[in-house]
Amino acid sequence: MAELATIARPYAEALFKASAGADASGLADQLQTLGQVAGHAQLRQFADSPKVSAAQVFELVSGVARLQLSPKVANLLRTVIDNGRLTALPEIAAQYRALVNASSGVSDAKITSAFALDAGQLADVVATLEKRFGRKLNASVVVDPALIGGIRVEVGDEVLDTSVRARLEQMRVALTH
Repeated sequence: MAELATIARPYAEALFKASAGADASGLADQLQTLGQVAGHAQLRQFADSPKVSAAQVFELVSGVARLQLSPKVANLLRTVIDNGRLTALPEIAAQYRALVNASSGVSDAKITSAFALDAGQLADVVATLEKRFGRKLNASVVVDPALIGGIRVEVGDEVLDTSVRARLEQMRVALTH
């Protein structure tokens, strides 16, 4: 993985420098979608075929993503394909998102909840979490009924787990030791 991160860094930094003052968050979303598409094994197998041109790979990736790509992201995608680095695209997207977040003082937060949260509940949770973590958060919600109740929040390498499942596990450990 370290090699993939090393390969991805210059691409992410170049896009970040080129997008100064532009809609960096929108570019990050486009890049994230392209990264998800490029992560599919069948697509990579198609792209690695010597019978397929770089233009065909570009058309396939951009077509599957179903996005109107900004010129900067389209240029990055062409460059990545031309250099045979399509496998690095998910890592490029992750590093670009980290650069955008660092420059704006925002962090991504993954909220795992036992139940779906409506807009009002999510706004309350995010406001509380922003106070707790001391920074602005971009929240994404995943529903996992196995939590039984409560939420689990991941912000970078920090984890806040207030789920019933975690509390039951803590009780089990306390009772067995």
